[in-house]
Amino acid sequence: MALDPETFDALIDMVRRFVSERLRPLEGQVEADDAIPADIIREMREMGLYGLSIAEEYGGLGLTMSEECRVAIELGRTTPAFRSTFGTNVGIGSQGLVMAGTPEQKAEWLPKIASGEIVTSFALTEPDVGSDSGSVKTRAVRDGNVYRLSGTKRYITNADKADLFTVMARTGDEPGARGVSAFLVPRDLPGVSIGEPEKKMGQKGAKVADVIMDDVAVPVENRLGAEGEGFKIAMRVLDRGRLHISAVCVGVAERLIADCVAYATERKQFGKAIAEHQLIQAMIADSKTEALAARALMLETAAAKDAGKDVVMESAASKYYASEMVGRVADRAVQIFGGAGYIADYGIERLYRDVRLFRIYEGTSQIQQIIIARETIKRGG
Repeated sequence: MALDPETFDALIDMVRRFVSERLRPLEGQVEADDAIPADIIREMREMGLYGLSIAEEYGGLGLTMSEECRVAIELGRTTPAFRSTFGTNVGIGSQGLVMAGTPEQKAEWLPKIASGEIVTSFALTEPDVGSDSGSVKTRAVRDGNVYRLSGTKRYITNADKADLFTVMARTGDEPGARGVSAFLVPRDLPGVSIGEPEKKMGQKGAKVADVIMDDVAVPVENRLGAEGEGFKIAMRVLDRGRLHISAVCVGVAERLIADCVAYATERKQFGKAIAEHQLIQAMIADSKTEALAARALMLETAAAKDAGKDVVMESAASKYYASEMVGRVADRAVQIFGGAGYIADYGIERLYRDVRLFRIYEGTSQIQQIIIARETIKRGG
């Protein structure tokens, strides 16, 4: 159920002020420390950011997809690592439970997820399995009242601090996606261990690490859905996540455009502000046009999802276009800032590195192209 307009406007205003007054001044510190300050995490919990997409009956805000995307745009106006801190609780780490959990599973976990008491992660990718996500090798063997899970998951966002993992594992001998099942795996189960966080190109402060499971006894009641439904659940989760990421990309692009305009109106070359030079104007125009197009596609798709329509193709198109778009905008921003764009003090080179990941996670651009083409052909055009 959507919030009433006045309440939602107040939420947007609160998030916008939080981003501008609290988060943006800390961007350099987060980059240097590769960590989000503890007081910021506490404020995020108090604001309800961990429960944006979780129903009010479980303590969340219960936002519609359209509302969640508008909040995500605001959160995109700062270092993406801030959003990533609670992003798995809002998206891929919780939505399998929201979509396929039993009443008992939801009652046990969702209130703690919504409050930020626990952090969730989505464990699908493996050392040899990325885009071909139906080929997971992690095994789950039924043994009485438990499944014994063994395998390694790689590049798992928030693994270093997660308390609960949604793990995709192979049950039985059925090949491909049909043999994949989903499990809720608490971090404190014997046999679960977490690797050292990886060193990354960008998004400092947002950690990814391996999750290793060595004969972990997971209770049968922790399975999400029926055996063999894991891949279907994962794809539904990613459809929603792709819209959220699209919105974040729009937010980052809008922040970069604003930064470019501010710089270009002050920086002078050849006796006038560089904003008066037509080739600079061309880069600003291209960036603004593409950002507007991405925003329109994303919001239209979110509204269609809220209306119960099939948006598999549209979600893929939105994520594909928005993630590629923000990469182009970031590249132009470096060019407009010139030498300053290459220097860390201005933050442009940081965002240039940060946005590169958007074209990879929650489905690479190439996977989105395959989905878009497949769905278009299926629909007849």
